[in-house]
Amino acid sequence: MSEHSAAGDIAGESGVGVRGGRGKPAAGRDAGIGFGVGAYLLWGLFPAFFGLLSFASAGEVLAQRILWTLLVALILLVVAGRLRELRRIDARTWRLAAVASLALSLNWGTYVYGVISEQVVECALGYFINPLVTVAFGVLIFRERLRRLQWVALGLGASAVVVLTVDYGRPPWIALILACSFATYGLVKKVIRLDALPGLAAEGIAAAPFALIAVIVFGVTGHATFGSSGSHTALLMVTGPVTLVPLLLFALAAPRVPLSTMGILQYLTPALQLTWGVVVGHEPMPASRWAGFALIWVALAVFTVDALRRSRRGHPVVADAVVTE
Repeated sequence: MSEHSAAGDIAGESGVGVRGGRGKPAAGRDAGIGFGVGAYLLWGLFPAFFGLLSFASAGEVLAQRILWTLLVALILLVVAGRLRELRRIDARTWRLAAVASLALSLNWGTYVYGVISEQVVECALGYFINPLVTVAFGVLIFRERLRRLQWVALGLGASAVVVLTVDYGRPPWIALILACSFATYGLVKKVIRLDALPGLAAEGIAAAPFALIAVIVFGVTGHATFGSSGSHTALLMVTGPVTLVPLLLFALAAPRVPLSTMGILQYLTPALQLTWGVVVGHEPMPASRWAGFALIWVALAVFTVDALRRSRRGHPVVADAVVTE
C-alpha cells in the first residue's frame, strides 16, 4: 500500500492540504495516530495473510485480488452515491488509470510471489528503499535538484543495493521491482485527476478484462484453486476487503496527523515484514545481508532527518505511504 498512493488520495478527499494534522486538537491527533498505526500494522501483517494463499499461484491470487477489490470499491461507491463519477472520466484519465493499473498489478503480483515463495525479507527491502527510489525518479524524470543530505541518502542506498547484490549473488529483483513499480504508480497518481475510491475503481476496471481472462484460463487448464474448497474460495474473496480496510484507516489518519509523523510511521510496515520473514519465516539473514539493510536504514535516517528539518522551517513535506502490497 504508497502519497503518491491511493491512501494519500483518499486523505485528499477530505479537503485537507499537505500540512494535514497541524492545529488539530490533541484528541484528534491521538485518534489519528491510532488509525495510522492500525493501517501500517495491517500492511505489515500482509505476509501472514498472503502466506495463507500459498495453495494458489501468484498469477491466480493477483487476478482474484483485482476482481474482488474492484467489486468492493464499486459497492462502496454505490453506498456513497458516487458511482456516477466513473461516467465522467475522460479518455486521458482512463489512459492514466490504465498505466497506474499496470504498475499496481506488477507491484501486487511481485509482492504475492515474494510472500508465497518465502522471500518476505526481500519484499520488506523493496518498501524500505521505495522513498529513495521515488527521490531518484524525481531527479531522473523531473530534473529535480536535491539537497546535500538527499544525495548522501541516495548514495548510501545505492551502496546498499551493491552490497545486497553481492550477498544474494544477484540483484535483489523482487525489491527493485516492488520499489520501482510503486514509484511509477506514485508518479501517475500525482497527475491523475481522480479521488482515491473512484481512482481505485477505474484502475480495477482497466485491469478487470485481463484478470477475468486469467481466471478463465486458470479454470480451463485445471490450474484454478478458486472453487476447489470453501476455505480456498473464501480466502481469495477476502483479498478485496483486506486490500481496502487499511486504505480506509489511512484515510481517517491522514487529516488528523502531521505528514512528518505519517512519514515516520510508514517504516513500521517494512519493519514488521522484515521481522515476519526472519522470526516466523526463518529466512536466512547472514551478516552481509544485515550490513546491506543497515546501510538502507542509515540512508532512511538521513532522508528523514532532512525532511523533518525542512518541515520545521515551514517547507511542505510529502509523506509517501507504503500501501500497495
